[in-house]
Amino acid sequence: MIRRIDLRGAGPETDYRAAVPRADFDIEAAVPAVHAICEAVRERGVEAIQEFNERFDGVRPADVRVPVAELRRALDELDPAIRAALEESIARLRATSARELETDAVTDLGPGARVTHRKVPMNRVGLYVPGGLAPLVSSVVMNTVPAQTAGVGSIALASPPQREFGGLPHPSILAACALLGVEEVYAVGGAQAIAMFAYGVGECAKVDLVTGPGNIWVVTAKRLLKGLVGIDSEAGPTEIGILADDTAEPAHVAADLISQAEHDPLAAAVLVTPSETLADDVLAELEKQVAVTKHVERVRTALTGPQSGVVLVDDLEQGLAVIDAYAAEHLEIQTRDAAAWAARVTNAGAIFVGPHAPVSLGDYCAGSNHVLPTAGCACHSSGLSVRAFTKSVHVIEYDREGLAAVADHVVTLAEAEDLPGHGDAVRVRFAD
Repeated sequence: MIRRIDLRGAGPETDYRAAVPRADFDIEAAVPAVHAICEAVRERGVEAIQEFNERFDGVRPADVRVPVAELRRALDELDPAIRAALEESIARLRATSARELETDAVTDLGPGARVTHRKVPMNRVGLYVPGGLAPLVSSVVMNTVPAQTAGVGSIALASPPQREFGGLPHPSILAACALLGVEEVYAVGGAQAIAMFAYGVGECAKVDLVTGPGNIWVVTAKRLLKGLVGIDSEAGPTEIGILADDTAEPAHVAADLISQAEHDPLAAAVLVTPSETLADDVLAELEKQVAVTKHVERVRTALTGPQSGVVLVDDLEQGLAVIDAYAAEHLEIQTRDAAAWAARVTNAGAIFVGPHAPVSLGDYCAGSNHVLPTAGCACHSSGLSVRAFTKSVHVIEYDREGLAAVADHVVTLAEAEDLPGHGDAVRVRFAD
């Protein structure tokens, strides 16, 4: 079902990141095809988008812009239980997002010398919500709430057209947009959606930032168009890492591994443990639970792939080193003193502490964001938050006295760099 990787006795020279490999997600191989899609959208606009809608999603919408009436109808027809769950998810994420807002930081450096660090929201953003193997209605919430909290003035959202729904995105996605007040929605998926946002096509004006997860086509388009437009991250297939000892409940661990494996055949599920007994029991639980799960083939493919495994370590100290090197998108700590071990983790997209904080909680209603760095990028990148939708701007306010206090230093450094004009721009202000 899932392979074992035995790292017991491994020396300090061991490259743990290489020892726990990930799925083959070859962005470079996709570049030529994605570049051609982006160029077609840039050159031919909506006509090209509709051709790609038909080719990749099997349907040509009447219009790529979703009518507002369809958003409202989807909300009216939404199952009340789903609406209640979405409202709770929105409320919890709004609460945590509000605490992320930063105030201006003002530094007075002397008389007449002040620098203010301002946080300014993006003017316009494009949010991408996948609609392939699963209609990720929760991703509407995770992308929209922090953007709204940050104060973004213009929000557009794209999700693939669905043949089953007459060329519209999935009704639950449309309903979530209506619930959040997002009225600019496009039935466009894949690389063509990212190109539409980046170039500005048809009714969709160019955006400043694109966020949201997607398949290899989406990720490759974000890489190619980064610079023309800002991006949140290059988020690939989902992954879960679990650090557990003999106190962990095998049925819980197995269920959590399956929960992420059902996302995608390329999803990664990794258990790191010093307990061989736990490893054996989890493997037995996987055999039982996978057999009765709905997406059995998808889950089995993910669990038997090279990106998944049970990693045996000498102790939790070595396990922590392995987990930090792996830098999982989602990391669960199911050990004695779980909070203490979690506090020592430096590389993870999000950390779920203890037996009652499964990753699926974070996917929907924890109040955290589930748009997170994958493929080891958690060692340098963060999950989506209010900060992703803001920019920092320094505002410099000096009067004559403040400038005079550092004028000689400015001139000296300008001459040291052989840029005399820089110095002259200061001298001229004190010329008689």
